[in-house]
Amino acid sequence: MAHSDQISSEGPYAQEKASSSDDAVKGYNQEVSSAADNQRPEERQLHRALKSRQISMIAIGGALGTGLIIGTGSGLANGGPASILISYSVMGLCCAAVMAALGEMSTYMPHPRGFAGHATRFVSDEFGVATGWNYLFKYLVVTANNVNAAALVVSYWTDLSGGIWIAIVTVLIIALNFGGPKWFGEVEFWLSLVKIITMTGLIILLLVIDLGGSPTGDRIGFRYFQDGLAFRPYPRTSGDKGRFLGFWSTMVTALFAYTGSELVAVTVGEAANPRKSVPSAIKKTFFRIVFFYVVGALLVGMVVPSNAPELLAANKKGTSAAASPFVVAIVRARIRVLPDIINAAILIFCISAANSDQYIAARTLYGLAIDGKAPAIFRRVDRRGVPYVALSVTALFCALAFINLASGGPQTFSYLVASVTMFGGLTWICILIAHIRFMKAMKAQGMDRNSLPWKSPLQPYLSYFAVVFTSIVVFFKGWNSFLFTFNWRTFLTNYIGLPIFFLIMIGWKLWHRTEFIRPEEVDLVSDVREFDEQDELVWKQDEEKNNAMMQGAPIYKKVWIYAKNW
Repeated sequence: MAHSDQISSEGPYAQEKASSSDDAVKGYNQEVSSAADNQRPEERQLHRALKSRQISMIAIGGALGTGLIIGTGSGLANGGPASILISYSVMGLCCAAVMAALGEMSTYMPHPRGFAGHATRFVSDEFGVATGWNYLFKYLVVTANNVNAAALVVSYWTDLSGGIWIAIVTVLIIALNFGGPKWFGEVEFWLSLVKIITMTGLIILLLVIDLGGSPTGDRIGFRYFQDGLAFRPYPRTSGDKGRFLGFWSTMVTALFAYTGSELVAVTVGEAANPRKSVPSAIKKTFFRIVFFYVVGALLVGMVVPSNAPELLAANKKGTSAAASPFVVAIVRARIRVLPDIINAAILIFCISAANSDQYIAARTLYGLAIDGKAPAIFRRVDRRGVPYVALSVTALFCALAFINLASGGPQTFSYLVASVTMFGGLTWICILIAHIRFMKAMKAQGMDRNSLPWKSPLQPYLSYFAVVFTSIVVFFKGWNSFLFTFNWRTFLTNYIGLPIFFLIMIGWKLWHRTEFIRPEEVDLVSDVREFDEQDELVWKQDEEKNNAMMQGAPIYKKVWIYAKNW
């Protein structure tokens, strides 16, 4: 089936009939893949090979990275336990809003262009191109950062040159990505499962330590929230101003930890049944936010005092088990062996993050090409559904990790990494703006939100709150550049994403003379019909399959089939 930028439809979408299974769409996807084998590389499309269980696990494990398991330590030292609890809760609400916005747009119009395509469709052409390239820049840098982090984790055990491990991890993630979406989905499923088990185990362990179940027998409770430790002044400051600055610094820490949750929207183009798998994955994201982030931040603050010498030393260790506040808690509780196990788990965190980051970078560049916002050569896809040209180019940026091996390299690389939070925050803002415009277009064109394939709660208020609050955090994220004396390097690296974003948007607008789309003129029809037809096919196949299974089946099996479909 040759690629077409727009597919006409008689209506916005057909009403969803019933839930569907991955098996039911298997035949449909095989027909598409078989037809794609006979096409030229630039005409092929991504294969819808990611199963519901893989999409759900990728979504749950997507943001479980070093930002949570290590970055929480710097937030605790800079702002105190109450600060990180509030920050993770508020930014968690913003993250939930972003995921809800993605859920509504992606289930209504799931296509390989992702949310950059939604930004183009619902806002304007120049806004879409700026959104897509901003997201690509983030993953070109953050992939190298996680490759470097993996090398540092290994240095916990050995003194071999970090360049060896950077090369090994780079080759590994490139090989996994060239294996195709089936390989990527299966590997990420198991890596994410390990991450989830690790975080669950750590949270249970912190609770046991807090209740006095460690070798020390010390029942801690909320001791470290008392005696002025709840809100800690930012380093080298004091008083109410210092405590406020400490609190605000944890907002930036929380934003960095949460960014990456939106990557599930990029997998929509390769999901076997996006209108079933994406809402399921997003619902699970809400529980992840409450359990892993909010409960994790609470327990870390309860078990590790914000002024502990071990915590202050850990924040200077780089990226390894020694830098994690969870390990600080284990060491203070005099539990042996576990630090090595946690270091192995952190290595899996880093490899999983680098693997998914490389996947997202390649698919983002491919989506830009499909949307006409990048050279057409990046549209090329092989027979396994791998955008091999886009993947080859984005993989080259893994070499940025080698900067750390040069004299003065770590400082230079830290400047690059400082830009990631800005790129991530801008991505959230763009997603929320696109969703707000989507809702306005529906209202202007007389479409009922209740007719969406999946409808999120608290809208439109949730998106409005999140876009305003995230914008405030992003705008003031570089406040420490002015704290004592103006530091132009810190200022530049904190805010470099803003001029890049607006230069791309304004430059595209002036060159192509594009205009913002009025809500009444937004196209809510194209690119929807193929998914309506697939839903219709899935529903019919499910019905036929269930009828065949019901015939002659014992009563217990009939009850099981009925319950599963319900």
